[in-house]
Amino acid sequence: MPNTIALVDDDRNILTSVGMALEAEGFTVRSYTDGAEALKGITAQPVDLAVLDIKMPRMDGMELLSHLRKDSAIPVIFLTSKDDEVDEVLGLRMGADDYIKKPFSQRLLVERIRALLRRGELARGTEAESEPAIQRGELRLDPGRHQCTWKGLNVDLTVTEFLLLKSLALRPGHVKSRDQLMDGAYGEHIYVDDRTIDSHVKRLRKKFKEVDTDFAQIETLYGVGYRYRDN
Repeated sequence: MPNTIALVDDDRNILTSVGMALEAEGFTVRSYTDGAEALKGITAQPVDLAVLDIKMPRMDGMELLSHLRKDSAIPVIFLTSKDDEVDEVLGLRMGADDYIKKPFSQRLLVERIRALLRRGELARGTEAESEPAIQRGELRLDPGRHQCTWKGLNVDLTVTEFLLLKSLALRPGHVKSRDQLMDGAYGEHIYVDDRTIDSHVKRLRKKFKEVDTDFAQIETLYGVGYRYRDN
């Protein structure tokens, strides 16, 4: 079955051109011109991935993402204005998996979509099912179920967040550079900048602190990278 992509943008030219490009690559595309319409449609008929413009009437991309993240971990790519760095960072901290600046290459968007879908499939596939759970003190990561718990409490993570944490927890006490974390979460052939990794780590910490205010297992080594504390 082809993967279904929700494409949400108030620019009908983008909906038409990008929609045609994605369909040419074998995807099924559902297009929406605003966030409210998209939320209704995606809730009624879930999709495999969503591409969201940030600035839209009625309900913008940020608000739409916040609604989606209440009960869904589908991969989300934000489309951002050329110089809107604040929106990029906020979007990542809210749980977006990636962002692309306008104007953008349709080929780049297709590559990012395929990378996110491939990671999701690996996380749910037979390879993950046969992978043993990782136990690090109070942390338990179960790749087969895409499940993370801390002190027995569930911590809902996106695919990107799960893979970042797994990369750190596999070798506690060892420092992982941002490039190494990038490879672990995105794959070796996808480049994202350092700020993207930093934003994902900040969101990871926030999620754990919501279940345990004393959580301090992910350490920053400024100028070097991150590590999971070896207790």
